[in-house]
Amino acid sequence: MAKNLQVAVLLDYYGDLLTEKQRDFISLYYDEDLSLSEIAENEGITRQGVRDSIKRAETLLFEMEEKLKLAKRFEEIEEKLKLISDSAAEISKINMQTLLSKEISELTVKIRTAVNEISQ
Repeated sequence: MAKNLQVAVLLDYYGDLLTEKQRDFISLYYDEDLSLSEIAENEGITRQGVRDSIKRAETLLFEMEEKLKLAKRFEEIEEKLKLISDSAAEISKINMQTLLSKEISELTVKIRTAVNEISQ
């Protein structure tokens, strides 16, 4: 995963744990694609001050993920939900081709519905 995307994802999970300035600077830098100089000029501080704040914030975000692993766990859950949904679809397909069991059809619909509800 590219660093920009990693920071954006981690910001979604842990952004509230940063200072307001750190959140603002990272958002302006990564989301708004402003340069360090542009942010510094807008904020009335040095370019180095902006860079230091962003680097500290990035370090905190990566440290929090290393300890809590929320983003990684969410990604794993999404993968498992897709596997469950795909498996239910395959069971349903096989059922339609062979057994035509009403119970199996109903259960696969329940599974796929539950996966969709969890995913949203």
